[in-house]
Amino acid sequence: VREAVVSTQSTGGGGDQGVRGLRSLGVRDLSYRMAFLGCGVEQTSQTMMTGGIDPNSEITDESLGQQISQADLIRIFEMSKDRNLYQNLSSSMFPTIHGSDEIKKGILLMLFGGVAKRTVEKTSLRGDVNVCIVGDPSTAKSQFLKQVADFSPRCVYTSGKASSAAGLTAAVVKDEESGEFVIEAGALLLADNGVCCIDEFDKMDVRDQVAIHEAMEQQTISITKAGVKAVLNARTSILAAANPIGGRYDRSKSLQQNIQLSAPIMSRFDLFFVLVDERNEVTDYAIARRIVDLHSRQEESVEREYTLEEIRRYIAFAKKFKPKITRESQEYMVEEYKKLRQRDANAMSKASWRITVRQLESLIRLSEAMAKMVCDEKVTVAHVKEAFRLLSKSIIRVETPDINLDEDQNTTQDADADMETEEGENLRITFEEYKKVSNMLILHMREFEEKSREGAGEGALKKQELVDWYLQHIEDDIGGEQEMIAKKLVTEKVLERLVKVDNVLLEIDGGDEEDPWLVVHPNYIIE
Repeated sequence: VREAVVSTQSTGGGGDQGVRGLRSLGVRDLSYRMAFLGCGVEQTSQTMMTGGIDPNSEITDESLGQQISQADLIRIFEMSKDRNLYQNLSSSMFPTIHGSDEIKKGILLMLFGGVAKRTVEKTSLRGDVNVCIVGDPSTAKSQFLKQVADFSPRCVYTSGKASSAAGLTAAVVKDEESGEFVIEAGALLLADNGVCCIDEFDKMDVRDQVAIHEAMEQQTISITKAGVKAVLNARTSILAAANPIGGRYDRSKSLQQNIQLSAPIMSRFDLFFVLVDERNEVTDYAIARRIVDLHSRQEESVEREYTLEEIRRYIAFAKKFKPKITRESQEYMVEEYKKLRQRDANAMSKASWRITVRQLESLIRLSEAMAKMVCDEKVTVAHVKEAFRLLSKSIIRVETPDINLDEDQNTTQDADADMETEEGENLRITFEEYKKVSNMLILHMREFEEKSREGAGEGALKKQELVDWYLQHIEDDIGGEQEMIAKKLVTEKVLERLVKVDNVLLEIDGGDEEDPWLVVHPNYIIE
C-alpha cells in the first residue's frame, strides 16, 4: 500500500487518493489476516463458573488459599451447613419461575454432576447428568434453558431445528489459505466440561439425533472424513427441551408415544420431566400473580436466598469432592434396582423398556451429585433415597399412562361390557389415582386376612363389602350424590380390573357372580 501511494504521488496523482492507487498495480482483491498481540494475561475467574476455583485440583489448605479468599471460604462453609440448602439453591437459581420444584432440583444436580471414573480396561464412565424436559407450550421450558445458559459461562445454547449433525458434533472443512482439511468444532465440543442446552429437541432430524448418541454416553466424538481421523472429547451435560406430538401432552399415551424420539436416545437421558398445562385455579392465580409482579416490579419481585455468584462459587467448590459409595448405599441401590425390574413384570406397568442398567447408572450419578451438594466425601443411604425419589418422580411416573377402566370389558360378553360415560367415552382415571384406590383396597383386604387368621375365620371379602368400605372411608371428600355414584362406579371398575387384567385379586368359587368372594394373590407385593 505504501509503495502504491508513493508511486501515485510521484506520478502526480495526488496524495488524497490513498489506497486507490492499487488500481495501477492491477490488484483488485485484498486478503486480510487478523493477528492478536498479547501484552499481558489476566485471569477472568470472577466471571467464570469456577469462581476462581479449579475443580480438578486437590483440596488442600495451600490450594484453597491461592484460589479463594478467606471470606468466601467462610461463606461456603455457612452454605454447606444450611438445612434447607437443597431447596434454597434450586429456588435461588430460578426465582422467576413458579413451581416445577422437581425440575429445578434435577437441573441443580446436573450442574453438580457425578464422579467420572475410569476402569482397569481404560473404559471411561461418564459422570455428567443429562436432563430432558417435555411439556406443553408456555410451561417455561425454554426459560429453564436460557437461565442455565446465562448462569453457566461454558454453555452453548442451540436449537434443534436449526442445528445439523455437523453443527452439533464437528465438521471437516478445507482451509482457504493453506488448502488443508481442518476440523471445525460443533456445539458439543465447544461445551466440553460445561452444559449444552438444546431447545426444540424433537424437531431435530433423525439422522442428526443419531450423530449425538456417542457424545451422550461415551462423551467422545469420532471423525473419519477426508483423510482426517480423530477422537475428540465432548464431556458435557445435555439439557434438552422438547414439545409433544400435536402440541399437547396426551396423558392416555406413554411418554414414547408423545414425543418423536427413539428409544436409544431416550435411554441416554438420566432424568425425564413432563410439564402438563393443567387447569387449576390456585396454580393459575399464583402463576398470573408471579408474571404480573415480574413485569411491574421486576427487581423487587425477585427473591433469592443466595446470589448467583455465591452459587457459582459453591458449585465449583463442591465439584472438587469425589464421594465414595458406602457399602450400605451399594446394597440399597441394588435392592431398589431389583424392585424397579420386578415392577416391569407387573401387568400394571407400561414402562418395561425404560428400566435398564442405564437407570441404575443414573441413580449412581444422582446419588454422587447429592453427596457433592452437601460437600460429603461419602454417598450415604439418605443421598440414594433422594436420588431414587427424583428418578421416580421423573422417568417412572411419566411412563404410566391413564388407565382405561373399560378396557378389560371390551373382550368379554358381560352385560356391562359397553358401559360408557355420559359423554360417550370410556371411563379413564390417572395411573396415580388407580394406584391409590387399589392400594387402599388391597391393604384393607390384607389386614382383614391377618385378623381372620388370628380368629380362625374366613379371610375373603365380598366385592360389595369392599365398595361400601371404600366409600365410607372417603365420605368426607365426597361432595354430593352424583359424586358418590361416580366414585362407586370407579371403585367397582377398579376391582374388576384387579381381577381380570392385573390378576392381583382372585375370585373364590361358591359365591355370587355379581358379588363374588375376593382374596389377594399370595405372591403380590404392594409397591
